[in-house]
Amino acid sequence: MKKTQKSSYTGATFVSVLLHAALFGGLLWGADFTKVSHQPVGQSIEAVVIDPSVVNEQARKIRQQRDEAKRQEDDRLRRLEQQADLLEQQREQEEKRLRELRAEKLAAEKEAREAEVERKRIADAKKKAAEEQRKAEEATRIAQEKAAAAEAERVRRVEEQRKAEEAAKKAEADRQRAVEEQRKAEEERQRKLAEKQRAEEEARKAEEERQRKLAEKKKAEEEARKAEAARKEAERKAAEAKRKQAEQEAALNELFSGLESESATRDTARGRFVNDEVARYGSIYTQMIKQNLLVDDNLRGQECIVKMRISGTGLLLDVSEVGGNRSLCRATKTAVLKVSSFPMPDDKDIAAELQNIELTVKPE
Repeated sequence: MKKTQKSSYTGATFVSVLLHAALFGGLLWGADFTKVSHQPVGQSIEAVVIDPSVVNEQARKIRQQRDEAKRQEDDRLRRLEQQADLLEQQREQEEKRLRELRAEKLAAEKEAREAEVERKRIADAKKKAAEEQRKAEEATRIAQEKAAAAEAERVRRVEEQRKAEEAAKKAEADRQRAVEEQRKAEEERQRKLAEKQRAEEEARKAEEERQRKLAEKKKAEEEARKAEAARKEAERKAAEAKRKQAEQEAALNELFSGLESESATRDTARGRFVNDEVARYGSIYTQMIKQNLLVDDNLRGQECIVKMRISGTGLLLDVSEVGGNRSLCRATKTAVLKVSSFPMPDDKDIAAELQNIELTVKPE
């Protein structure tokens, strides 16, 4: 390293000397070494007439030559300075390159030393790694043996856990089955209880319906009784009228002697009475049906004609639709079946007419 530094200093000195020598040579080249010859001074003097214009011309040329020489000298000096600057730059670059080379050499030597240290470290590391690998392999072998034993223990425990889980699942399934059976039993109990309650409710409603029908029947019987009383009163009045009519007829018979005419008159009055009673009982039946009739508002104003067949005691035997609105007729037949029993008069002729009767039901 010292030898390299010495060589670098020697080279730089040589370049510097060379530059100075070149500069000195250039100065010498520009100097005027023309020998000036001195004419001997004699005793003779020649008179010369000098033309001023010639002198001025010569002076001008001399000035031009001097200026040209000065210009050339300035150019030469400028070139020398430029060459000197260039050489100085080259010298500085050379010194910089030499410094860089020295730095690179120092770095290379440092890297070589570090590489040697690294090589030794790597060798030691490899040796240590080999030892550690041997120990690791030994530890791995031991660990594998322990792992095999642990795996066997794990398999045994897993098998025990599996059996325990199966037993737990079976117990859970039994519990769920018992819970499900208990739930179904509870649902069955609730269902039976609901059915019982529903049956009791239906029985209560049926009893209420029976009581209502009984009350309606009593009301109808009361109305029938009143109707019967009215009928008897009508019969009484009819008998009174008949008696008076008989008296009148007797008087008429005496006048006209027409027994056949008297009988015809009596039959006509009886027919009118029966028809009036049938119409009155028909109105009672219609009112009883309307009390049990359930219809929508859109059926208001519609009508239905039904034919009822009734026993001599007033028990409904049959009901059929004759005509009218179908929906209203279905509701009317249901209402007739709810009534099921109708009041009947004692008069056999009127009762006979009522046993097959047509009624017109018209909701209001």
